[in-house]
Amino acid sequence: MTDTQDTATALFRELTGRTPDGLWSAPGRVNLIGEHTDYNDGFVLPFAIPHRTVAAVGIREDGIGRVRVASTFAAEPVEVALDDLATLFPTATGSEPAVPEWAAYPLGVAWALAEAAGRAGAGVDIAIASDVPVGAGLSSSAAIEGATASALNDLWNAGLDKTALARIGRKAENEAVGAPTGIMDQMASMLGEPDAAIFLDCRSLEAQLVPLGVAEAGLAILVMDTRVKHAHSTGGYGERRASCERGAAIMGVPSLRDVSVGDLPRAEELMDDVTFRRVRHVVTENQRVLDTVRTLREQGARAIGDLLVASHASMRDDFEISVPELDTAVEAALAAGALGARMTGGGFGGAAIALIEADAVETVSDAVNAAFAASGFSAPHLFTVTPSAGAQRDA
Repeated sequence: MTDTQDTATALFRELTGRTPDGLWSAPGRVNLIGEHTDYNDGFVLPFAIPHRTVAAVGIREDGIGRVRVASTFAAEPVEVALDDLATLFPTATGSEPAVPEWAAYPLGVAWALAEAAGRAGAGVDIAIASDVPVGAGLSSSAAIEGATASALNDLWNAGLDKTALARIGRKAENEAVGAPTGIMDQMASMLGEPDAAIFLDCRSLEAQLVPLGVAEAGLAILVMDTRVKHAHSTGGYGERRASCERGAAIMGVPSLRDVSVGDLPRAEELMDDVTFRRVRHVVTENQRVLDTVRTLREQGARAIGDLLVASHASMRDDFEISVPELDTAVEAALAAGALGARMTGGGFGGAAIALIEADAVETVSDAVNAAFAASGFSAPHLFTVTPSAGAQRDA
């Protein structure tokens, strides 16, 4: 077993005095390109990473219809009656959950899954451990949701497919936690496959696997976690989403998915500067995703670097979600020879990624560390990732 599986199992035994009925896990994700396009019904290109959240889960032996969750993130477990889940959720977007936020993720999944299945199953105990960096823009939340949903889907015999479980994760995040996110993270966590990215149409939820061939091309993907924490349920994320909705309304379309690059001159005439720049980011980012998918299929991973760089510039200048640490990571990696680099995730902190030569990991890492030290920033957490498998039952 992995260390994370061992930790989840030990926590379950500490909670219940017995062995779990099974172990389920789901990965975090890196978004290769396509940021803030998901809730605009657009296109995204994420992939699952090796870092995973494990849920050790068992049906309660006392037959009581309650769900109890424990996590390595928290000192005390949280326990509620299954019948009371509907009174805890939904919360209004941006409001505080009725339980500690860490517990709102698995409990929100239990609530949303029971609603989708038309019933709750037996009472359960859930113990969660994770090696997905929290607050790094690598979707530790979707990993919790995916592992919990996979476990309850099996133990409650709900019979839901992976796309339905991704929807349940998004519902939990939107309505239980109060974070106004799209469905990209949950779909990536559920559907990931080794050496492939997931080309996702966030309107239809049609997903296609796109081979990345990073290792085959002699390349590596370096994650540069700035350790600047962010939270989607507060502040700038919601403001950006509101700007996008305002821009779509001004253009008279259901969402910014329906605005093309050719429409931008008209949009600029109709909008204030800030709203226009927010819209321009989403519209051009959608096009960059399509261009990246085409480039990967026709030319391979070595040819996508400029698209990654353009994506970062758009997020920095138009969407204004970067921070100095993210810009420093990207600039240092590019100066050290990276083919491309960009921030990944919702922004306001978190991580950036760099597409680099496989034999240059140490060189680029040293350059990024030196740039952070020279700027007086705390040392970043640097590691490589490979596209990996999605949610699954491990034991």
